[in-house]
Amino acid sequence: MKKLIVLSALTFFFSCGNKDIKAQNKIIKSKENKVIMNDSVQLATFAGGCFWCTEALFLEVKGVEKVVSGYTGGFIKNPAYREVCNGNTGHAEAIQITFNPKEVAYEDLLEIFFATHDPTTLNRQGADVGSQYRSAIFYHNETQKQAAQRYIQLIEKEKLYSSPIVTQIEPEAPFYLAEEYHQNYYNQNKEQGYCQMVIAPKLAKLRRYYTSKLK
Repeated sequence: MKKLIVLSALTFFFSCGNKDIKAQNKIIKSKENKVIMNDSVQLATFAGGCFWCTEALFLEVKGVEKVVSGYTGGFIKNPAYREVCNGNTGHAEAIQITFNPKEVAYEDLLEIFFATHDPTTLNRQGADVGSQYRSAIFYHNETQKQAAQRYIQLIEKEKLYSSPIVTQIEPEAPFYLAEEYHQNYYNQNKEQGYCQMVIAPKLAKLRRYYTSKLK
């Protein structure tokens, strides 16, 4: 029984939902994030578990100009973090990446996305459980949709995973910026337990296998 209690405590401590109390009480009204795309500026929107993780990873990728954390794919406007965590808004924790397609291809972003999270676990990444942690790609045009479909077909054909891919491919939806304390979270909280135990190993993997794609 004692062992189970310790395990439960560790699961809570190392989950994305464990926040500093002051941060929890700091409510900042979210606003929809809008970026105009052109030949030099494109957007990619991914959900792959806690946005602290995905944000930290893509900030290091060459050609990525900006990464913001937020909520998308839900059915209410301007959701707050606590609402999303309750799983009642339909939103996923997601990141929106602003990148230069002349420096990094969308396909490269897809490759890193799939390599740094588990696309076979439904509504879950590690200790982070709930539909807000689902694996999803929100495409911004038909080219991105087809690229995502091809990539999933490829990894399924190569049998890279023993279980089926559950990543959803959905059209872009309103993307609402998360509260300020979520932005650039890892770089400002490297000593926090979740950052050390969950995010740091993902970064180590990225730096080991994708050196040529990093800044």
